Amino acid sequence: MSSSEQKAGNTGHDQMPIDFSFVLASSVHDMKNSLGMLLHTLSAMMENSPPKDAEQARFFSTLEYEAARINGELVQLLSLYRMDENTMVVVIDEHHPIDIIEEQIARNDTLLKSRGIEIQVDCDSDLIWYFDSELIGGVLNNLVVNCARYCRKHLLVSATEENGFLCISVADDGQGYPDNMLLGPLPQTAVSFSSGNTRLGLLFTRKVLELHKTRKGQGYMTIANDGPLGGGVLKLYLP
Repeated sequence: MSSSEQKAGNTGHDQMPIDFSFVLASSVHDMKNSLGMLLHTLSAMMENSPPKDAEQARFFSTLEYEAARINGELVQLLSLYRMDENTMVVVIDEHHPIDIIEEQIARNDTLLKSRGIEIQVDCDSDLIWYFDSELIGGVLNNLVVNCARYCRKHLLVSATEENGFLCISVADDGQGYPDNMLLGPLPQTAVSFSSGNTRLGLLFTRKVLELHKTRKGQGYMTIANDGPLGGGVLKLYLP
């Protein structure tokens, strides 16, 4: 049989199956890198050419918010893939929660200033806890970016010890969380195709907290309204 006949006789059944999850994860990684460059360029552009009026400031703010939100979701998708593949490296070490909180606030400084949002931090600088700073930082970043959209003017980020757990709380002065998210410590809410809300942030947060385990138990979160600023409040608990 000639080589051409052999090729013609290849029906495709002998080909290696496509690992779609791997292809998707690789694509997400590339998109995340490109979006990161876009965010950096946008930040530099806003610094070199500040908005001329309130309308232009709102326009820049919307651009940065949406880019930051998409970038955060891509990071979460990639992290969830690694968790599912058991390739996620969790590094539990000693950290000052105040450092993680201030890092995420500084990371979103331009976005917060453009929206006129004031952030109050309530955390003892001497407080020390054990957790993965990258994962918890990612969760906090997602919360700050989301709250920047739904709050009015104020955010309160606090950290304290409660019953042997570290409690990191993010409260806002917005309208509060919808009723279908107020379902206890581990919300199991449905995807909304009308609003485009996949609840990816909640899933990512829950998975990250579950990776933090000690003899005391494992991490969890709670969501409530009527928080200290009158709006919603989400609390992360780390053993």
